[in-house]
Amino acid sequence: MDPHLLRTYVTVARLASFSEAARELGYTQSAVSQHIAALEQDLGAPLLTRRPVAPTPAGERLLEHAGPLLLRLDAARADVVRMAAAPAHGLTLAAAPTALVPRAVAALPAAGVTLRVLPRDEIPAAVATGTADLGLVDGLAAPSDPLRLPDVAPLVTHGVGEEPVCVLLPAAHPLARRHGLRLGDLADARWLDAPDAGLPLAHLRAANGGHGFRPALRYEGTDVRTLTALAAAGHGLTLLPGSAADVPGTVAVPLTHPRVVHRTELLHRGSLAGAAATLAGAMEDRS
Repeated sequence: MDPHLLRTYVTVARLASFSEAARELGYTQSAVSQHIAALEQDLGAPLLTRRPVAPTPAGERLLEHAGPLLLRLDAARADVVRMAAAPAHGLTLAAAPTALVPRAVAALPAAGVTLRVLPRDEIPAAVATGTADLGLVDGLAAPSDPLRLPDVAPLVTHGVGEEPVCVLLPAAHPLARRHGLRLGDLADARWLDAPDAGLPLAHLRAANGGHGFRPALRYEGTDVRTLTALAAAGHGLTLLPGSAADVPGTVAVPLTHPRVVHRTELLHRGSLAGAAATLAGAMEDRS
């Protein structure tokens, strides 16, 4: 398939409009229609209904493949351009909010770094496509086990730290005086669903056999302070690395079962040089 036609199709399907897709892509509406017609002819199946503009069943199936295919193409282009380009003086680090643990922050150089805080699921793609030189991701894992990351491109990963995890409770919570908590005993508690700021509830379900942990409130943002303020006000529990759980008005109780840790990993493409290599080395030295 011609990737230009595929990109046009994805844009039309996303915007549900030939004219809006033409405006975004910088084509004429006639050219967009020709792209879709050529792709449908190539595949031998209609991909879009016209009124309203919506994917057909065959088009829906193509969309499942299109995102990873286009991401791989962008990653390949970025990798080749990176190798051919002159070395940059600065670097961009993409990090999940709770991956910015004190030891990672302490490793940052005094100048030359652009820090982008992103949802953790977007970081591998940012590194793969070259919009970030390095990525910091985190999650729950058994001690010394690697994180499970999406296969967006060939990326190199290094573990740069592990620490205990804690349940953040309001100071007046009945469990706040416990010395440790079992995750399974909290499956039916009120939880904050903050997949981009804290440790996602999906990680907790996976550690608990795939069930429980229904959200009482959903927070769609990357600010850890907002998340901890919600926990302190009693809107729900959240799980945080120990270094991020010292919050006024709350008590951080260690998780004792299952035996998991908060793991942070550094991601990059290929071999490192210059400022990226220096920063990666500093983070590994502090792990």
